[in-house]
Amino acid sequence: MTESNQTYSIKPADRLAQVAEYYFSRKLKEIDRLNAEGKDIVSLAIGSPDMPPSQATVDKLCEVARMAGAHGYQPTSGTPELRQAMAGFYKRWYGVDIDPQTEIQPLIGSKEGILHITLAFVNPGDKVLVPNPGYPTYTSLSKILGADVVNYNLREDDGWQPDFNRLESMDLTGVRIMWTNYPNMPTGAPTRMETYKRLVSFARRHNILIVNDNPYSLILNEKPLSLLQVKGAKDCCIELNSMSKSHNMPGWRVGMCVGNRQFIQWILKIKSNIDSGTFRGIQLAAAEAYNNDDAWHRQANVETYRRRRHLAETIMQELGCEYDKGQVGMFLWGKIPARYANAEELTEKVLHDARVFITPGFIFGSNGERYVRISLCAKDERMEEALRRIKEYKTTE
Repeated sequence: MTESNQTYSIKPADRLAQVAEYYFSRKLKEIDRLNAEGKDIVSLAIGSPDMPPSQATVDKLCEVARMAGAHGYQPTSGTPELRQAMAGFYKRWYGVDIDPQTEIQPLIGSKEGILHITLAFVNPGDKVLVPNPGYPTYTSLSKILGADVVNYNLREDDGWQPDFNRLESMDLTGVRIMWTNYPNMPTGAPTRMETYKRLVSFARRHNILIVNDNPYSLILNEKPLSLLQVKGAKDCCIELNSMSKSHNMPGWRVGMCVGNRQFIQWILKIKSNIDSGTFRGIQLAAAEAYNNDDAWHRQANVETYRRRRHLAETIMQELGCEYDKGQVGMFLWGKIPARYANAEELTEKVLHDARVFITPGFIFGSNGERYVRISLCAKDERMEEALRRIKEYKTTE
């Protein structure tokens, strides 16, 4: 057979069968098509802050970018300036002392941290505990890397907190990691220090690593908390944090994982074989962003989202959805009326009839099937427009 008429049969790796294309990746293609048709969809689906970082942050990026020597490879462990600033962030907001040299690993966003932590701690065939509902990446990356995903239920009648009695009754043989996320996404459940204390106790007794994903602690939250405030947490816990939400920097891809020296060394061993560090300008500008004063945080993370939250609550009411006013973070989670078969029936009607895109809760797990999520990451006038359209849609439904 000659090369010109040879039949090729190149196949993907088996792991691709374990996952589907991410919901938002797929759905945004549809939104783009609808917008190209002139539909002007108002998106209230994704948690990508629409506001800019502080001016000092942008100025620092530009300043460093003009430096001739700033464009080379950077240390995978991060610049000393960034690590020091991250340690300062933990001291300022949580009162937690972190060694900037040994207990922090800067990341290209928290999603990268989920990958590196799984590679560092989980072997193929090991088990990981994943919340239902929860961030889909906990499940997808675990499956891609050959872990056995074991869901633990979060329920509304428990305030979306872990059911520790149920956890204690489970077969925990082979469980290496338990993923947690407080303040919770998608449910908006606030952090409870009692939950953090019980997580540390659970981890110590069962020799399980707790990884808490904590990017929302400053959003609509008067008292930010960290899992690492609990005595002994560093022995058995890692915390992920991010600048995407709290500093309006989602496209910059700057996050961190915080833990004890040994945990960070293992994660760095993985990361150093995958990437070659982040642009120095981004790192030094991120360090500058951690200096944003209290007034900036109050305006960006509390006052702006409080206005938008009121609009989101009104939208939920128009849709007949029930919600807990005690939610925090940059989303609003609501339970759909009984007349809808599932959340997607409602969100598809709203998308095509009112031209507003909101998120169906099923993408976060089976316990989200009767819920929808509204993002607060849209300008006030766009949220007002969404409300107007939904009111109009409801009159013709």
